[in-house]
Amino acid sequence: MQDISIPFFCFSYFCKNVKNMIVLTGSAGFIASAMLQKLNEVGIRNVIIVDDFTKLTKEPNYINKKFIQKVSRDSFFNWWDQHPDKVSFMIHLGARTDTTEIDENVFDILNLAYSQQIWKRCTQWNIPLIYASSAATYGGGEYGYDDNHEIVNKLQPLNAYGRSKNNFDKWVLKQEKQPPFWAGLKFFNVYGPNEYHKGRMASVIFHAFHQIMETGKVRLFRSHRPDFKDGEQLRDFIYVKDITDVIMFLMNEKPIPGLYNLGTGKARTFKDLAKATFAALDKETVIEFVDTPEDIRDKYQYFTEANMQKLRKVGYNTPFTSLEAGVNDYVRNYLTKGKYL
Repeated sequence: MQDISIPFFCFSYFCKNVKNMIVLTGSAGFIASAMLQKLNEVGIRNVIIVDDFTKLTKEPNYINKKFIQKVSRDSFFNWWDQHPDKVSFMIHLGARTDTTEIDENVFDILNLAYSQQIWKRCTQWNIPLIYASSAATYGGGEYGYDDNHEIVNKLQPLNAYGRSKNNFDKWVLKQEKQPPFWAGLKFFNVYGPNEYHKGRMASVIFHAFHQIMETGKVRLFRSHRPDFKDGEQLRDFIYVKDITDVIMFLMNEKPIPGLYNLGTGKARTFKDLAKATFAALDKETVIEFVDTPEDIRDKYQYFTEANMQKLRKVGYNTPFTSLEAGVNDYVRNYLTKGKYL
């Protein structure tokens, strides 16, 4: 498919004749570009995509998908203020996601203040909103992994990224005026196609695949806690295709507004992940353990597992993809072929 974005000179005319547009922020990135593909698959093309489009490594994520127009992240609010009656839904997945970034100001601008501006406009113009929160808000898991609004103010994230996401969640829950529907999705460990550009922040599956292809083995972090054996640290790994399915459900059903966990509800070990990656490549499992880097060692989560009861209770009944099935699809159909979703 070709990019069918409309040239700037005729876009104003087009906007006069098209309503019910969906805005998707972060569209050049991993999860949002997968969401754009999902929208296309169900026949939705009236999408405004928003991001910093200067990073050419992200271009393959969106260039062959269908949308109305690209709008720069920096000029988006100006665009929106000119076309408030044309937007029917906001999917806000854009964010600074680097968990090793220590400059709080970066997160305050991109993750907090920017999101607040989106919330205020959605409230003012009566536009439903889905936004990306994160499981990083749960910190070390001292209060568990329940998407209960009562614990949000108690949470102690382990890094600036997690704090920025939790700060927005806290701000949202204080707002008396709200969009007609809203959902903040606490993404757990997402993996899948379209993360080629993420570098160090790409999923462990992505790195495991490349390590196997280059060296024939996978390096996993050694445990620095006596209650966890090497490679048996646990994460709730969720396939990006499941993420897009849930967002479609929320868009269509608009259940009770609130924060929702988005994992599988079943934690798996990094050993399981490595074995699944080797199996997808039809290779024997070879694992080497290395020390966790000191810059993230004191912020490292040894266990995450989403409590998925809230989402299930509002009617989402679709089974989540197992780790083995998700890794097999990702490796065989995307990574080995250099293919995008």
